[in-house]
Amino acid sequence: MPSIFSYQSAEVDWCESNFVRSAVIAEYYNTDGTSLFSFLLLIPLSFLVLEGAEPPRACGRMEFCHLKVSLLLAGLFSMYFHMTLSYVGQLLDELSILWTLAVAYSFWYPQCYFPKCIKTRKHFFWLTGITTVISTLMSFVKPTLNAYALNCIAFHLLYLTWRELKKCNDKRVHRMAAVMVMWWALAITSWISDRWLCWLWQAINFPYFHSFWHVLIAMSLLYCCPLVIYFNVIYEMPSFKPKLEYWPSDSWPVVVPYVTLEEPHKQC
Repeated sequence: MPSIFSYQSAEVDWCESNFVRSAVIAEYYNTDGTSLFSFLLLIPLSFLVLEGAEPPRACGRMEFCHLKVSLLLAGLFSMYFHMTLSYVGQLLDELSILWTLAVAYSFWYPQCYFPKCIKTRKHFFWLTGITTVISTLMSFVKPTLNAYALNCIAFHLLYLTWRELKKCNDKRVHRMAAVMVMWWALAITSWISDRWLCWLWQAINFPYFHSFWHVLIAMSLLYCCPLVIYFNVIYEMPSFKPKLEYWPSDSWPVVVPYVTLEEPHKQC
């Protein structure tokens, strides 16, 4: 019986052929910087811009630090999984995403959407923690289903975004949300294509859509994080007016969005 740390002991294997370009890296393009630079470079860049643009209390330094660490770990574990295709690598990759989502929900889920039985943020922490522990244990039951379950959470996030957009008339917010959804739609299309149409991509010798997924979902997160902070400021700091900006300039084709705070205002 192979060790859970052994190469190719995972229950999941992606479309890219294994060990073609390297004797030690199972899926070269899913592992290398072309696909995972997005988590190890783009996301830290967005956090640096956001931290430089916001006051210390704009979104909570401790919460922000937890999310940065979670996202970076998700990138590193994903790299390890695609390099080895090991059972441990698969679970670390999937669980790091689950834990990152748990951190985001715990700190930034709007209190107006809490279940009626939850009255405080502290109680919601406990609910999120218990749900995360149960989900973590359930992930060992049928690991092949984990990725599908994690992707389904995106539909709840899109629903929340739609609810928030209905309450806000800022065109920049609506535009950023549309760009975020566009990148997510391209990302999930790449993920599904790699999973379900592998026979086609291998036939034309182009089995690289999962590496596209890494880049595209990171681009979606690049727009998602400022949106979350924007709505969080509205709920948690109603005396300030958040404004979405782009670095280095609105006119650049590729930009890093961030949030600034303007003078006190009344909540829209």
